[in-house]
Amino acid sequence: MRGAVETIAKGAAQAAVTGSTAQPGTGSATLADTDTDTDTGTGTGTGTGTGSVTRTYTGTGSVTRTGTGRVAEAAAGKSAAPTASCRAARPRADALRNRERIVSAARELFVEFGPDVALDDVARRAGVGNATLYRNFPDRAALTHEVVLAVTSRTTLRAEEAVASESDPFAALSRFVHAAADERIGALCPMISGVFDKDHPDLLAERDRLEEAVAGLVSRAQSAGRLRTDIAVGDVLVALSQLTRPLPGIACQGIDRFTHRHLQLFLDGLETPARSELPGSAATLEDLRRS
Repeated sequence: MRGAVETIAKGAAQAAVTGSTAQPGTGSATLADTDTDTDTGTGTGTGTGTGSVTRTYTGTGSVTRTGTGRVAEAAAGKSAAPTASCRAARPRADALRNRERIVSAARELFVEFGPDVALDDVARRAGVGNATLYRNFPDRAALTHEVVLAVTSRTTLRAEEAVASESDPFAALSRFVHAAADERIGALCPMISGVFDKDHPDLLAERDRLEEAVAGLVSRAQSAGRLRTDIAVGDVLVALSQLTRPLPGIACQGIDRFTHRHLQLFLDGLETPARSELPGSAATLEDLRRS
């Protein structure tokens, strides 16, 4: 709507439009604008703005504004300034908790059933309604993206913590392997299966951080003579993935009680001196990307 009339019935108000026009007392002004909102206040009001504004003051100081210009109003007793509505709303704490619960539930189910698990099951495991899930993640690709991003980031942190906590390089590697299992690193398998955009910049950045951290753990343990030299970073990551998740589509709720036992057997086989000759060649990161 273009055009408006301002009528002041009670109180003394002053309106300044485009920085130079001021009208005190009672009377009317013809202005132009196209936006509408409503605030209330009592006493004397002052309005400023660029562009034109339509205001009607009632006996209690009710204000109706129409305009595309910015308007700031203050009244004795109550402020009529629409600052809250102009400010971008922050996510509520409960909304953030729901999002985290959805990601956590999806991570668990991806490990147990693979990335094609029904999203209804994810919502049920998270304890939220389907509408809440789809409000946060409109499709499977968006949810998978967030799960892989979260698991990758958290697993990288575990690698950095292992380095900071253990002076022995092989103990640091062992600590990381067990911590990565607790982070459900098996949920990263969707990154290999290609069910979403593997080349998204956020994912590539987090993947590079993780690979660099794990490569550092392996390199330090080998340089210290604690880790056999016929393995590479890819061997560690593949074993972690295989030993921390059941076969896709098979529910195995009790896998956790075996995971750390099998990981320790794996770590014992990595430590020097090597007790056997491994077939084939060491698996590198390049090998994983080509597979």
